[in-house]
Amino acid sequence: MPTVSIVVPAYNEEAVIERCLRAIVRQSVPAAEVLVVDNLSTDGTREVVQRVIDENPAAGIRLLRQDARQGLVPTRNLGMDAATGDVLGRIDADTVLKPDWVAQVSHAFATGSMDAVSGPVEYYDLPLRAIGQQIDDRLRRLQVKLAGDFVFLFGSNMAVRASAWRDVREFLCDDEADVMHEDLDIAIHLALGGHRIGYCSDMVAGMSARRLDDRPRDFRRYVDRFENTYAAHDIRDVRLRAPMAVFLGVYPALHVHRRVQARVRALRG
Repeated sequence: MPTVSIVVPAYNEEAVIERCLRAIVRQSVPAAEVLVVDNLSTDGTREVVQRVIDENPAAGIRLLRQDARQGLVPTRNLGMDAATGDVLGRIDADTVLKPDWVAQVSHAFATGSMDAVSGPVEYYDLPLRAIGQQIDDRLRRLQVKLAGDFVFLFGSNMAVRASAWRDVREFLCDDEADVMHEDLDIAIHLALGGHRIGYCSDMVAGMSARRLDDRPRDFRRYVDRFENTYAAHDIRDVRLRAPMAVFLGVYPALHVHRRVQARVRALRG
């Protein structure tokens, strides 16, 4: 079975990264290595990571530093370039992987038919998480269906074959202005290079719903990153706007739900 490296870019993630790493340590099939790439954190991120490393010396966790420039893209690149596994998993510092995530990723790449894969997420800080995961899975399947043969990658829960990463690495956008979706940029270059991208419902990761706390204007900027990414590649196929339509369609209800939930917690507290 293919070996799996996990890359975790981190910037001021002291509050969440320990939970992320402990979920990785508890995998039913261990990752070949875990590369946490710190990007100029000013909080206790590095100290938390080092503590987890010291407590789990056999887990293969390494702490790297990307101090040249603030930004997700160069931080991600350093980790992906340094990884040695057959498959490069890429998650966020607030991602909490299901215990069989590495096993599912390895299985998805075992046949050689896929070069990159994403899966659904479970919002661990919303109620009815199992139902939320099912809804998320259906929405992502809808995105794939609406977009035809194009399958999107999701930075909180994705994996790329190492050979495919090396094929597209030099062509990826640097995005110094930070106006694009870096995971979508990877997917576009993989697709343009003839690499096969799949979607796996069993490859489940937990993540925070904190994006729903954004004001509508800020959330709209987040969604506009799709358009910015397509424009940078001169892609005009209207079907590829599917994620924008889905996100904008479900955001109002989820945003209200999130605010009501926060108010209920405050009253109980």
